[in-house]
Amino acid sequence: MIGTIVNTCTILAGSVIGSVIKKGIKQQYQDALLNAMGLAAVALGINTLVQNMPNSKFPVLFILSLAAGSLFGYIVDLDKRFQNLTDRFASSGSNLAQGLSTGIMLFCIGTLSILGPIESALHGDHTFLFTNATLDFVTSMVLASTYGIGIAIAAGVLFLWQGGIYLLATCVASSLSGDLLTEVSIIGGILIASSGLSILKIKDLKALNMLPSLLVPVIWFGAKALFF
Repeated sequence: MIGTIVNTCTILAGSVIGSVIKKGIKQQYQDALLNAMGLAAVALGINTLVQNMPNSKFPVLFILSLAAGSLFGYIVDLDKRFQNLTDRFASSGSNLAQGLSTGIMLFCIGTLSILGPIESALHGDHTFLFTNATLDFVTSMVLASTYGIGIAIAAGVLFLWQGGIYLLATCVASSLSGDLLTEVSIIGGILIASSGLSILKIKDLKALNMLPSLLVPVIWFGAKALFF
């Protein structure tokens, strides 16, 4: 769980640094940091896609998964529900509650934070989590500069969240086929790249609405094992 531990520590470090700054980080510096993180996410997503695409035995499955998963996500409107939940806390009387709730959701609800522990558990690959740690370091620093050291509480929540996913992936590892992991990785790469484009403000693709796409290959391979 080295990736999760590093991710947790970067949030703690960012919270401490941000709380020391207190007056806030200038907007142009925030933009520079986020642009760098956005480019890194796009590059990581493309690299994941290129590595796994040649190994796919079902070259159309990722297209169907994105189409079906995104359609479901947009019907349910996961992105809007996420925003509403954030706004609900933002309207509360406690500034820390606002910053902490926003931080927890930003740190935990995302492709990197979900796929990262899975990749770490199954392949020993911590790249997603290290990238997520860098993003969370910047985010926690910005939030703590506004809301204070209390943002560090989110580090504990993230540790439990990613640790739970890691343990679950470890328990079911024997039942996961290589082909399934390949398809999930392809879709994950696309979602990570889309998150990067959103960070760069090139196109708001609402990656949260596309998260259900990750479940389609699971359903497909499950049905295939049962009926074929």
